[in-house]
Amino acid sequence: MKYSINAQGAPEAIGPYSQGTTAGRLVFASGQLPISPDDSHALVEGGVTEQTERVIDIIESILGEVGCTLADVAQTTVYLATLDDLDAMNEVYARRFGTPAPARAVVGVSELPLGSLVEMDCVACR
Repeated sequence: MKYSINAQGAPEAIGPYSQGTTAGRLVFASGQLPISPDDSHALVEGGVTEQTERVIDIIESILGEVGCTLADVAQTTVYLATLDDLDAMNEVYARRFGTPAPARAVVGVSELPLGSLVEMDCVACR
């Protein structure tokens, strides 16, 4: 069975999708943008470092709703508006996910919603 996840610490979905879903032992977090905790229509202040921190905070909230942590993440996909930000994103990513790090794909894209610099989704196993 598939169940929707609705986490208090995560912004509401801005389209026809769930913040995340579960299917058996797997947990899927939808692509998350660095939405400000103070204004659901704005991104957090700062550059890719601050935006990556916020995205991972949101993912952590979604996972927490179903008893998971970042240590349970098996795979991520990171979307960057410019691959020039890869090193800065990697610094935050390495610190937050630790080792063993999840499997990962990084994709350079021409544009992200709301002008975001980063978006991330993940799959975790509980």
